[in-house]
Amino acid sequence: MGTPAIAAVTLEQLLEGPDRVVGVVTQPKRPSGRGQENVASPVRKVAERRGIPIAAPEKIRDPAFLETLKKWQPQIIVVVAYGRILPKSVLDLAPFGCLNVHYSLLPKYRGAAPAAWTIVNGDEVGGVTTMQLVEKMDAGPVYLQEAVPVAADETTESLQAKLTPVGARLMLDSICRLKQGLLRGHTQEESAATFAPMLKKADGLIDWRQPAVAIERRVRGFTPWPSAYSYRDGRLLKIHRAHVINIPHTSDPGQVVRADGQGFWVATSLGLLSLDEVQLEGKRRLSGVDFIRGARVVEGERL
Repeated sequence: MGTPAIAAVTLEQLLEGPDRVVGVVTQPKRPSGRGQENVASPVRKVAERRGIPIAAPEKIRDPAFLETLKKWQPQIIVVVAYGRILPKSVLDLAPFGCLNVHYSLLPKYRGAAPAAWTIVNGDEVGGVTTMQLVEKMDAGPVYLQEAVPVAADETTESLQAKLTPVGARLMLDSICRLKQGLLRGHTQEESAATFAPMLKKADGLIDWRQPAVAIERRVRGFTPWPSAYSYRDGRLLKIHRAHVINIPHTSDPGQVVRADGQGFWVATSLGLLSLDEVQLEGKRRLSGVDFIRGARVVEGERL
């Protein structure tokens, strides 16, 4: 059970493994792109290419969908970024339950966006966990875990690219150990649980009253979505790349303190943020220096 490209990677690995994949469950086709044509999920595309039976229910509690699952008679259900909370009727259907790949070191970062919040919160280490799904979100017994270092310039996109193959490998290892009777889960420490809620467009809006370090992390953490952004003259300005400049200043947060051939610097509550790559709505991405030249940004104006 999975939907996006990260789940498709695990499905490909399972299909190369020793066990038969009896069916695939994914989200229904959704409108996408300028033409808003219905597009199949990456997981569905893999399943179609490999001739695997597919179910894509609009409602996870649809009795007809549950009957389809029962007919497949799965021994275990592998879940990777499916995108829906599974009811007890699905969790209890397979004899060995639902085994999940989660992209954090549980109990840290339960929720929909663990990689993004790992970046935003400035963690130096992320990771992957395989676990048993239960009715409470990401709270089941933990099986295998592996830490992954977070680079200083890491984005959510680059971190997820590191985590995805680790997750696929840990899943296959978990299934192998399960078959051998060697997979042992341990209970999560509830008091140590933290949460990584689903990202919203509003999360990307920059609050210049935060320190430059915190804003720079949000620029990286919200890449590729929802992007960190501010407004200039009422028009949305995305910040794709930035770095911190630790120079004392007396300017108000959001005020442009440098706009010349050497840089595009904006004041924060602590330090300056150099806007290295930006994109005004409806325009292409530009270096900060090229943008201020074309947009006639001047020192003292406010974002």
